[in-house]
Amino acid sequence: MKTQITIIALFILSILTLSAQKNQQEVLIMGTMHEVPKIVKKSYQPMLRFAKKYNPEKIFVESPMANDSVSWNYLKNGWSKSYQKFYQLSDSLQKKFHFNAEKFIKLSNKNYGSLTKNEIEYLMNSYGYQRDNGNYNFMKYLHKYGIKGAKKATRNEDGDVTYKLALHQNLKVTNMDDQQTNKAYHIAWGKCRKEGAKNGNNAANAAMYKKNYNSSILPAIFRGLAKHTNKRKSLNQLHTMASFSYVLEDTEGCKEGRKYWNERNMRMAKNIATQVLEDGKTRNIVLVGASHVIGLEKELKANYPNLKVILMNEY
Repeated sequence: MKTQITIIALFILSILTLSAQKNQQEVLIMGTMHEVPKIVKKSYQPMLRFAKKYNPEKIFVESPMANDSVSWNYLKNGWSKSYQKFYQLSDSLQKKFHFNAEKFIKLSNKNYGSLTKNEIEYLMNSYGYQRDNGNYNFMKYLHKYGIKGAKKATRNEDGDVTYKLALHQNLKVTNMDDQQTNKAYHIAWGKCRKEGAKNGNNAANAAMYKKNYNSSILPAIFRGLAKHTNKRKSLNQLHTMASFSYVLEDTEGCKEGRKYWNERNMRMAKNIATQVLEDGKTRNIVLVGASHVIGLEKELKANYPNLKVILMNEY
């Protein structure tokens, strides 16, 4: 009798374990190359095929959170002309646009293929009004190219992967970026470069960049740039360069830059994890500049152990 009870208990436990594994929330991180040269303009096609096959329920993009007032207070006059322009537009819409929450919810729940041009324009203005940069640009793309997306390669991750994937899945995009300390990071970067002119740091960085660039030439020619970029070796090199971990002599500017880089990845990971856990979706995909992948993986695994974190090439 005891043996039978033990067998039944083990059977039930195995079923519960399998069920938990099946429903475990995943975060799949894909490292992008941002804008690629014209000569390798089709480099994003394999990444799009992979992303569609993964069949995500939520798509995270490297765009500032709409409610992140600290980031937007910097970006309104910050490094990016595009963000400056969007902030001005958003500010104008908040003063002049007649936002109707009920109408917005109704339209945002429609299938993209059934939206009229006027409805897309309303959604575009609504997202701008709410300072949702990711979905504003997505609706702008839909308005310009239609439900099938751009026929020719746009050469960047948004036009060639993110928006085509969102249209295919009939999903919105979800912002997760953080730019709160980006100004301080760029100042530290300049300081680190100045300090590294005579101590060998700049030479070490140049050597690593050259090695990374040379290793990507053949994969790029044969449309394997995305896969090459997402190799752990490539991701580690990119992380090392972005976090100033290549230095031979750890100077004040390099330490500051590393601090701000790590803090940005920490806040980005928090933005991702908080929304994943709140929404409860199982398959979540993150499209982010490849330099961030290792940092995000580290932060997510350390602080959110209930999430299964996977890299593109290790899926």
